Amino acid sequence: MFNLFVAVSPEIFLINATFLLLIHGVVFSTSHKSSYPPLVSNVGWLGLLSVLITLFLLAAGAPLLSIAHFFRNHLFRRDNCTYFCQILPLLSTAGTISMCFDSFEQERFDAFESIVLILLPTLSMLLMIPAHDSITMYLAIEPQSLCFYVIAASKRKSEFSTEAGLKYLILGAFPSGILLFGCSMIYGSTGATHFDQLAKIFTGYEITGAQSSGIFLGILLIAVGSLFKITAVPLHMWAPDIYEGSPTPVTAFLSLAPKISISANMSRVSMVGSYGGTLQQIFFFCSIASMILGAVAAMAQTKVKRPLAHSSIGHVGYIRTGFSCGTIEGIQALLIYIWIYASMTMDAFAIVPALRQTRVKYISELGALAKTNPISAMTFSITMFSYAGIPPLAGFCSKFYMFFAALGCGAYFLALVGVVTSVIGRFNYIRIAKRMFFDRPRTWILFQPMDRDKSLLLAMTSSFITSSFPYPSPLFDLTHQMALSSYL
Repeated sequence: MFNLFVAVSPEIFLINATFLLLIHGVVFSTSHKSSYPPLVSNVGWLGLLSVLITLFLLAAGAPLLSIAHFFRNHLFRRDNCTYFCQILPLLSTAGTISMCFDSFEQERFDAFESIVLILLPTLSMLLMIPAHDSITMYLAIEPQSLCFYVIAASKRKSEFSTEAGLKYLILGAFPSGILLFGCSMIYGSTGATHFDQLAKIFTGYEITGAQSSGIFLGILLIAVGSLFKITAVPLHMWAPDIYEGSPTPVTAFLSLAPKISISANMSRVSMVGSYGGTLQQIFFFCSIASMILGAVAAMAQTKVKRPLAHSSIGHVGYIRTGFSCGTIEGIQALLIYIWIYASMTMDAFAIVPALRQTRVKYISELGALAKTNPISAMTFSITMFSYAGIPPLAGFCSKFYMFFAALGCGAYFLALVGVVTSVIGRFNYIRIAKRMFFDRPRTWILFQPMDRDKSLLLAMTSSFITSSFPYPSPLFDLTHQMALSSYL
């Protein structure tokens, strides 16, 4: 019993810490001694401390994974793969909160509830990653989505942020209903919701024609609902507008955290019985479409956030490639890619709000950044080159493993499309670097120095980006163990 309590202690601590922060904010927001900016800063630092303590509890409970592989209620499954995937949302949340300590008014949160609404979906992700039941999966993913609707519109003085939140709310209601309908179709056809029971039904019993149609439709609807939430083509239309209108820290969180949790959970769903092949075919089509659109559409954008949004769509295609393989090597390449993608995304979105007092909106405003702030220009260029997959940076390492896994499973066409779209996408990233180093702006802009929090975040992510290719063994060995545990 004690081992099981230690296994769930990170989730228990985080939910209690989040509600205590909410009570703290409500009490001190009514005090005349505390104004909103200091209160937001206090709640932010306490929230960051809560995330770090949760990481420590997760690391402390890792040795007990060999003792407590399953919870007694069988709604969750915790193994090495689950432990690895739970670290990434916590690190993403810590990076997002550190980006919220902005000294400029344009990117500063004016309400402490925004910090709380970042911690609540993190808790949902920690519950969704080990979810081993369709009911648990849906109940974990919906609170995450509800919080995203609110924080997308957290800039109450900005009509663009309000528009982003309203679009997200309206468009996000449809995939939520589709996902629920898919789970109900599978339950109506099989009478089971647990993934282990579904695996036995799919592989060990004879399924009639009506049951087979219901199961196929249910899996298809679950895939559609999940692909919408990770901005995969053809369900990507909402992403550019919402990423542009949301505050930059929220955009970084939306482009990163849901992809980690949903991809980890979908890896469990894809292993359920013989119907995993159906998901592989769906992911195969979405991978090709996402890679092509992400590479081509980004080239026509003139604003800073929109190319990053289309780049996120393209990277979803590369992530889906790991699922399309259906092998241990594919899952390992998926884990490597997600880890490196998380570092690159945090690095890119931390630079954008830190460049100047009025946030950078157009790519043309980056002209001559190398002359006014050379360190920021160099860091941003390294991130763009890593996005493009140029050696010897981490982005090349992740794409190399992904394409190698695709070739190993016989998906030659998928690997070919990935290589071609990667080459096409390089022009977009090189275009941004060219603007910073070689173009002369119409009006010279004095870029302000970065604050200490973003400088520390950029130092950590940039160090990882530049060191993963020369010395990839630790990450490779770790992800190999995670991929093996997901199949055992």
